[in-house]
Amino acid sequence: MIDLTAAPASDPLSLYRYRDGLYAVDLLTAALSLDFFTWLSTQPSNLAQIQAQFEFQARPADVMMTLFTANGWVRRDGEVFQLTETAREHLCSDSEWHLGPYYASLHDRPIARDFLEVLRTDRPAGWSGDKASFDWHKAMEQEDFARKFTAAMDCRGRYLAQALAKKLDLTGHRRLLDIGAGSGIYACAITAQHPQVQGIVFDQAPVDRIAQKLIEERGCAERVSVVTGNMFEGLPADCDVHLYSNVLHDWGVPEVRQLLSLSHASLPSGGLLIIHDAFINADQTGPVHVAEYSCLLMHSTQGKCYSTTEYAALLTETGFHPGPYTDTAVGRGFMIAKKG
Repeated sequence: MIDLTAAPASDPLSLYRYRDGLYAVDLLTAALSLDFFTWLSTQPSNLAQIQAQFEFQARPADVMMTLFTANGWVRRDGEVFQLTETAREHLCSDSEWHLGPYYASLHDRPIARDFLEVLRTDRPAGWSGDKASFDWHKAMEQEDFARKFTAAMDCRGRYLAQALAKKLDLTGHRRLLDIGAGSGIYACAITAQHPQVQGIVFDQAPVDRIAQKLIEERGCAERVSVVTGNMFEGLPADCDVHLYSNVLHDWGVPEVRQLLSLSHASLPSGGLLIIHDAFINADQTGPVHVAEYSCLLMHSTQGKCYSTTEYAALLTETGFHPGPYTDTAVGRGFMIAKKG
C-alpha cells in the first residue's frame, strides 16, 4: 500500500515550472508580432483601452498583462499600465536594443499563432494546439483521453495532495466532497492524513470508473467512495467540506460563480469550502511562475489562474466568508472559506 502521507526527499519545483510555464514565451512572441510594447510606450493605457486598441477580449488580455507585470516589463499605476525601462530598451521597435528580431523566428510556432486568435476571440485553442481535437472538457468524456489526462493529473497530485493535506485543519469535520476529483488522489491523501474524515470523489463518466480502480489499488476504498455526476447540475448532500482542487482554473467567471453557489447551497452552516490551486497574488503582480502557468490555461481552457482578490470577491458574493491564502508546494496553495 502506498503511504499517502509521505513526501519525496528532493524538491521537484524546477520540473513543475518547466511544464507549467511552457506557453509563456509564445504569448510574449504573439505580443511582439503586434509591436504591442512600442504602442504602449507612447500610450499608457488601462485594460479596457488595450482591449479596444487591439480588439482583445478581457480574459486573455488580463492573463497577458499579468504575465508582463510579473516579469517587470510593465508596471501598473492605479489601473494604467506603463512600460518599465527594461521593456522600453528591449521590447520597443524604436530602440537600438530591440529584441523583436530575436523572437521573430518564433512567430510561426503553432501556439504563438493560437494566442493571437485566443486574444481576439476568447475561445480556447485545441488541447496542445491541436485544432482538430475536441474541446478538452468534451474530450474528457472519451475513454482514451480521459484515462491519459487523469493519469497526468494523478501523478502531479501524488506530490501536491499530501502537501495540501498536511496544511489543512479539518478538526470537527467528517465528510469531504472532492468535486471534479479526477483520480481521487486528493480525497485519498486527505483521508490518510485526517483519520476522522471520509471522502467522496465526485466526477463524470468515464472518469468515475478510472477513479474507482485507482482508489481500490491504493487501498483507500474503505474511506473513499465514488459518486458519478455533473458538478454543474448539482452536488451530493451530507458533506461538510467541499474541495475544488485545480478545477476552478479551467473555467470562466460565470462557471466559477455557479459552482461556488452550488457549494453554498449544498454545504451546512459552518461547512468549509477549500480552493486548492495556483494563485495570482492580490495585486496581480505575480508570482512569475503562476503568471506563466496562467498562459497555458488561457490557451487551452476557458479559465486562467485567478488572484486571491478575485476569489475572495466571488466567495463573498456567493455567501461565503473567505479566509487568507496559505502556501503548500511548487507554487500551489489554498484558500478556505466558511459558510456562515
